[in-house]
Amino acid sequence: MADLRRDWTRVDEYLVTELVAEDATLLAAREAGRAAGLPAIEVAPNQGRLLALLCRMVGARRVLEFGTLAGYSTLWFADAVGPDGHVTTLEIDPRHAEVARQNFARAGVADRVRLVEGPAAGSAQALVDAGEEPFDLVFVDADKPSNSTYVEAALALSHPGTVIVVDNVVRAGGVADADSTDERVQGSRAVLHLLGTHPRLDATALQTVGAKGWDGFALALVRD
Repeated sequence: MADLRRDWTRVDEYLVTELVAEDATLLAAREAGRAAGLPAIEVAPNQGRLLALLCRMVGARRVLEFGTLAGYSTLWFADAVGPDGHVTTLEIDPRHAEVARQNFARAGVADRVRLVEGPAAGSAQALVDAGEEPFDLVFVDADKPSNSTYVEAALALSHPGTVIVVDNVVRAGGVADADSTDERVQGSRAVLHLLGTHPRLDATALQTVGAKGWDGFALALVRD
């Protein structure tokens, strides 16, 4: 497995070199997270580009993100929605939020990003209660046991055609183990069941390998 992981990482590095030009603000955001002691769990550069391309493909102008960390993926979204777009990102950890806000300011996109501090489920419900305008794309990348709660909240803040992406659903293959005692695995299983059975959703999931290891993501489209 160690040899495979090295190969996956090497291929990711090649793909990033050929296809993904990280600008200085993205590099600085990742470095700021490391300097602040934040966990190195942000999306890989090629995954960030995928999220940005999804935004552009569906013409997304409003993005909702569950889980900010240092704001690396948020910066991809902020660039994709453009100066007239808007990103709302939800983060429970005040330290993460502080680093992210600094990264948004450095990148010059603070005016198009709203960072809401607090438990994401409560923050999302507050948006629903306030009559928030629906979002065009939702990215779920926060605590995994709450994935189903976040997708239900995303649905309440969506319109027909909204795209929902749920990250880290494969858990190095653990998702196939119904008897797993890992609450993150059970959270992934629960959200995949929800995505597969919800009457308003068409969904699929893909395994991925790369610099982030063996994992995967789910992709869903909200229908009428």
